[in-house]
Parts: sequence; structure tokens; C-alpha cells
Amino acid sequence: MLRAGGEAMLSGIALHKVSGKDTGLREALRAADLPIDDIEDDGCAFFEAVSGDGQTIGYAGLEGCAGGYLLRSVVVMPAHRGHGFGRAIVEATLRGVGGDVFLATTSAAPFFSTIGFSEVPRAQVPAAVLSTRQLSSICPSSATIMKLNRPPT
Repeated sequence: MLRAGGEAMLSGIALHKVSGKDTGLREALRAADLPIDDIEDDGCAFFEAVSGDGQTIGYAGLEGCAGGYLLRSVVVMPAHRGHGFGRAIVEATLRGVGGDVFLATTSAAPFFSTIGFSEVPRAQVPAAVLSTRQLSSICPSSATIMKLNRPPT
């Protein structure tokens, strides 16, 4: 459920839109070994997941491009891992998104497969998604490309 101001509520957690310049976002991505080179590019939106008591639970990003979306930079802060927040953050980030959603990962394919993503060959990914900086130059060619096979809940 989206609220005014770019916020979404999920089990007492709000998603707040943040800039690619946000220090907390940048630090969380660096700590998780996720790329930050392109997080200020046009078309990217990032969200901070915050608990009711003001704690940062994690972050996620979404990049729109012709032919679909690229789910970006999903990270749960270490103290909050193992409690289902990753799934909740992904589902909230994708709620209301129309079109195909893709992602690239080098280590989290098992997690994403539990929430409806499955591996797809690069040949099945729209050219506009492949041409994002994330897929064309930042992620290694060995990264697993996945596509959401069910609508976000």
C-alpha cells in the first residue's frame, strides 16, 4: 500500500524514497559488496525500509527502462536478517509495478527464487534492460539474470 510521500507500509515498516546520494544507502551497499557506481543515474529509485521505532531495516532500488524494470540493490541490515524483511522489502518495492521485472545477482539467486524469480538466459531479457549500466558493465557476465514469474503481492 503506497502512501503520500513515496512511503509504503508493511507490517510496521515504511518504505521512504531516498536519493542515490543518501549516505546510509551508500554505506549499506558498500558493506554488502553491492555496486554504487550508477545509483545516481536517471531512472533509478531507491527506498529505505524503516521500522516503527525509526531503525533502518534495509534498502531496495528499482530502475525503469523500456521493456521492464530492474530490481536493484536489495540489502537487509545485518541485525535484521533472517526475519523475513528481505522478502517484505522486495514485495513492497514491486507492489504496483506494471511490466516485467528482472534482476542480476552473483550470490542471492536461492533467496530470490523463493519469492517468484527464476533464472532466464540473457537472450530473453529486453535490450533496454540489458543496456542498463548495471547489466552492461557493472555486473560480471557470470551474474545470474532472473525474472519475476508472478505478480508482486
